[in-house]
Amino acid sequence: MESEIRDAVILMAGSGSRLRASGENLPKALIPICDRPLISYLIEALEKVGVKNLHIVVGPHGRDLPAQIRPLLPSSMQLDEILNPESHKQNGLSVLCAAGRVTEPFLLLMGDHLFEFALLERLIAGSKRGFLNLAIDRKVKAIFDLDDAMKVQTKEHLVSAIGKDLAGYEAIDTGVFLCPNDFFDYLRRARKDGDCSLADGVRAMATDGRVRGVDIGAAWWQDVDTQAMRARAEEELARRLSIRPRAPSLR
Repeated sequence: MESEIRDAVILMAGSGSRLRASGENLPKALIPICDRPLISYLIEALEKVGVKNLHIVVGPHGRDLPAQIRPLLPSSMQLDEILNPESHKQNGLSVLCAAGRVTEPFLLLMGDHLFEFALLERLIAGSKRGFLNLAIDRKVKAIFDLDDAMKVQTKEHLVSAIGKDLAGYEAIDTGVFLCPNDFFDYLRRARKDGDCSLADGVRAMATDGRVRGVDIGAAWWQDVDTQAMRARAEEELARRLSIRPRAPSLR
């Protein structure tokens, strides 16, 4: 895709309950991975692809996050704080909070997912205008905590099904998307009783044959939702950066 990407949305309205249960008090986006806040790696990758406007969706408990993230931004990037007052509901509502604030195509990321830049490169190179483009990992056997992963079925390049409990699948959702603005319309249609998940919106758009799965190949990523996942992320990132991993501390 040759279009300039100026906007990125990062979802960080979740409470991080599983990490907090293990004693971690920092918001997930600020948890140190190899002595750097997790989100700093995302910001670095977004800067490389030319993102100028970073939109972060936070919940009422995350009002202090913008002040903590702003010093991490390069001078070329502006921060836009978006409040999701219903952060106790599913993450589709967090995405909808960004409607009207972004220019397509825009990147959509999870605030607790870590990935190497090659993943973003492959997604952008393999994306097509007018589609919801999802970075998928076909290295299923290499996934840490597969039970918790969002599974994906594909037919050629199109996503045909997505869900954590799929009986048959050949790829995993990495949580990194390149989106058209009308993805918001599909999320609105997917709402039931005022709630919807991101996956609900993906399913709705996939029904119309408009979700592409872009294979990340050998690129690495890791969800950081538990202390075990955090330790795995530090170990792998340290190996790739040729540094010694720091043992996670419990707060």
